[in-house]
Amino acid sequence: MIEVLAELEGNIGAVGYGLAAIGPGIGVGVVWAAYIQATARQPESAGLTRTYAFLGAALSEALALIGLVAPFIYG
Repeated sequence: MIEVLAELEGNIGAVGYGLAAIGPGIGVGVVWAAYIQATARQPESAGLTRTYAFLGAALSEALALIGLVAPFIYG
């Protein structure tokens, strides 16, 4: 097991980022699904909910960017 970890030393950061990007990816999907559902239920509020959808997606993507930058800072 230790030999396998020694061979993966160079790519472990990429694996860590891949795992860190799963959460924000799901989060962005949930945000846009909620926006589509809200717009389908009440079309006249699409402008207001679109603003919140973009804000939610941006905050979720910020988590992915933190996951990308963290190995460079702490590694």
